[in-house]
Amino acid sequence: MKPEETLPKPEETLSKAGAPLRTAVVPARAAWSAVIREGESLTVTDLRGNQAVDFLVYDAHDTAVRYSAPDTIQAQGGIFLTTGSVLMSNEHTPLMTVTADDVGRHDTVGGACSKESNTLRYGHHTWSQHACVDNFLAEGAKHGLGKRDLVSNINWYMNVPVEQDGTLGIVDGISAPGLSLTLRAERDVLVLVSNCPQINNPCNGFDPTPVEMTIEATGATTGAAGATTGTAGTTTGAAGATTGAAGATTAAAQTAIGAGA
Repeated sequence: MKPEETLPKPEETLSKAGAPLRTAVVPARAAWSAVIREGESLTVTDLRGNQAVDFLVYDAHDTAVRYSAPDTIQAQGGIFLTTGSVLMSNEHTPLMTVTADDVGRHDTVGGACSKESNTLRYGHHTWSQHACVDNFLAEGAKHGLGKRDLVSNINWYMNVPVEQDGTLGIVDGISAPGLSLTLRAERDVLVLVSNCPQINNPCNGFDPTPVEMTIEATGATTGAAGATTGTAGTTTGAAGATTGAAGATTAAAQTAIGAGA
């Protein structure tokens, strides 16, 4: 049995209103993926605090177009992501935009843990531990992706400060239970997530926990608002017609009075 087959699976639910909202609770150490349509939003919620969420994004119709850390860093002039940051592709085109962020700083340079890096950093006894690269490979295979399709990833909620001399480290997180971030898809995209299983450094507080993924069709809300506005406009028009009718009645009455005089 493969290690990923022993992991708990994400639990997905649809909103009672129907399809515009989909939520998945991704268990500790597990993987998740979804296609996010252009204009839809994805909210990533840190349910218990300080849980790193490794993240990759591809063009859903051409996975050769995928997230590029160098393009993203160059475009925004900094290595940390927050509200307003645009996730750029290797063709320097936008994939997703961060539209809201409760934390204020997310990592682009720390990479994904693997059996190899764990062994190098923490000792050979960690070889059997599940890692983010395992999650990405297992989840990516569902979409025809392989090891050569894995690129430098984003680490939502992971705290990786970088010193003036370029030294960096993985330290205690700055997130907290219930904090979230939201991204808007600028085209149809495929998102891969590894809910990081790392227990050898403080990126998860040494205790991996669940996170929540929520997909919302933002266009549906806008459409409903537009329909309401249209209804209001119709009401206003009806009121104007009533006012006009009242004015016509008044004018007719004045004419009758004049004739009587």
